[in-house]
Amino acid sequence: MTDLVDENIELKDTIEVQVKTRYLREQSRPEQSRYVYAYTITISNKGNTSAQLISRHWIITDEKDQTKEIKGPGVIGEQPIIKPGLSHTYSSGVVMETAVGTMAGSYQMQTLDGDTFEAVVPTFTLIQPSKLH
Repeated sequence: MTDLVDENIELKDTIEVQVKTRYLREQSRPEQSRYVYAYTITISNKGNTSAQLISRHWIITDEKDQTKEIKGPGVIGEQPIIKPGLSHTYSSGVVMETAVGTMAGSYQMQTLDGDTFEAVVPTFTLIQPSKLH
């Protein structure tokens, strides 16, 4: 059993997740408590085995500490296989009721041999530019 845990720790460390966010002013309506953000995620396989993204799990928290949890298969309708040394980039979005919030989560990954592991998405901030100052 210890070997399996060690293997999963090793596998999870092979996936690197980078996030870029953007406030979508043209789709937002602050007077109606509607703030729209786009995010682009790049998932890089730094390991030596291919891994398929099976599902996602997001925790979205606004500045009122209201939390939404989202789970589902793949990302934007895809379950990409990411080969060693390659990346998968996709863009999506989220609508919030406050000008500031955070997202964090994970991807359930699976090797072609059937081993599963979790790749953590680091917490990132969603913020309306006027709230920066």
